[in-house]
Parts: sequence; C-alpha cells; structure tokens
Amino acid sequence: MTATVSTSPRRTDAPVLPAATPGGRGRRPATTILVTGILAVVAIYFLVPVYWVVVAASKTTDDLFGTNGFWFGNTFALFDNLGAVLTYGGGVFLRWFANSLLYAGVGGLIATYLAAAGGYALAKYRFRGRNLIFGLVLGGVLVPGTATALPLFLLFSQLGLANTYWSVLIPSLVSPFGFFLCRIYADATVDTSLVEAARIDGAGELRIFHTLGLRIMTPALVTVFLFQIVGIWNNYFLPLVMLSDQDLYPITLGLNNWNSQTDRLPEFYELTTGGVLLSVIPLAVAMIVLQRFWRGGLTEGAVKA
Repeated sequence: MTATVSTSPRRTDAPVLPAATPGGRGRRPATTILVTGILAVVAIYFLVPVYWVVVAASKTTDDLFGTNGFWFGNTFALFDNLGAVLTYGGGVFLRWFANSLLYAGVGGLIATYLAAAGGYALAKYRFRGRNLIFGLVLGGVLVPGTATALPLFLLFSQLGLANTYWSVLIPSLVSPFGFFLCRIYADATVDTSLVEAARIDGAGELRIFHTLGLRIMTPALVTVFLFQIVGIWNNYFLPLVMLSDQDLYPITLGLNNWNSQTDRLPEFYELTTGGVLLSVIPLAVAMIVLQRFWRGGLTEGAVKA
C-alpha cells in the first residue's frame, strides 16, 4: 500500500479563538477599566497626604496659611526648613530620630525573630496545650495597645524602668499578630517531610529552624517586620505614658511637642512640617528595599522543573 498525501487547501474560514489569558479566562475591557480606576483612586488617596507634606515643608509660615495648600508658596524654603529642623535645640531632632531607629529597628528585629520561632514551634511540633497557647495569642491580637499602656507603666514603675529606653523597647518585642501570621505561614509552607529529612541527616532543631524555617518563611517575616516597624515608629501613646525626659523621646512625641508650641511661636509650624517630611523617609525606604523579598518569596516554587 502506498500512502497518499492530501493536497486540498486548508480552510481559512474557521473562527479565530481569542488568546487565553494567564488565568485561563478572557478579561473584558470594562472590568479592566473599572479595576484600574479603583486602583488609581486608592493610589491618589494614599499619595495626596504625602504630596501635601512635601508642599507644606517647602513653605514659610506665611505661605503655609496664605497660599493654596496643594501648591508651592511664593518662597521655596524647603532646604531652609530642613536645616532648621536638624539644628534646632542643639540637634534634638537627630536625637529623636536615633531613638525611633533604636525602638523600631531593634524592636522590629527581635519581635520578628520571636514571632518566627514561636509560630514555627506551634506549626511543626505536637505537644499538649498547643491549641490553647495559640488561642491565647489570638486573644492578644484583640487587645488594643492603649488598654495595656497604663498597666505597663505601673509595672515598669515598680521595676524602676519607667522613663528609660527599656520602658518603650521591651513592650515592642512582642507581636501577637506576627506570631499568628508566622504560625499559619509555617504550617502551610514548611514541609514536614523536609524537616524530617534534615533530622535524618543529623541536623539539630535549631539548625533546621535557622537554615530551613527562616528561609522558607521569608515573605511572612518581611511582612511582620514591616508591620512592627511601622507600628513602633508611629507609636505615640506608649512613649507619652512612659517617658518624661525629652532626650528619650521618639519622633512622634518630639513632633507633637513642637506642634503644641505653634500657638505661641508660629515658627514651629516650619519645624513641624519639615520634621514630618523627614520622619516618613525611613518608612518609605524600608518599604522599597524589602518589597523584593515579597516578590521573591511568593514566586519561589511557582515553576516546577
């Protein structure tokens, strides 16, 4: 038998199917426009206050109240205002800035590590009372920080730690939300078989946690770290209750101290707006630098060889 090859022309009137999107479904233009519009409104909502701070920090006191609030004034005094902020009172703002870095940096790092260790332990070890501990931690998430500030002040006063760095730093070392998030994330991402394989190879529990657990949990750790940094950096009530020495103030308390003097000394408006602008820079830098760990962690393992 001999094979025959058909030479009939291919039909060209077949319907052309639309290209499939990565999600497997076509997306309507109206949906895309709606989603884009919502995201644009949300972006404007968050960016307008930052824009106002930049504009306000570039104005003199007269321009701040005599010109449009969303446009620059007659005199561009941004660098003069920032210079005044950094030099006023012998550079007390730099002291407040360093205090905030200490509270937020050290507190954020230690709180993230403790949350990771506790969450990993609850996720990977089976012991009596595990669910009870997790329930108590969830209860801690529901308690606002303002409700515990006064009892903490009384406790630290009895210990002789009030009006010290420790009175603000120690409460910042605990993050119930971070503990909850790390427990959920470790349970979902840290494979038990991987842990058992490391044990068979002779690795100790601490080594497994530091070499495997922390690396796999990186996206959750970055999230906890950022939440903790922002929370400590913006914390106002706890330092207000604990501290009476201005040299121990964080930025939030120091700027409020300047703002309270604006009625008597109007030049403090320039110091306050300039200080607010400088105070948001570290948080913006932290967000920009750490966001790549989110992308890397969330896409890790998405492509299977």
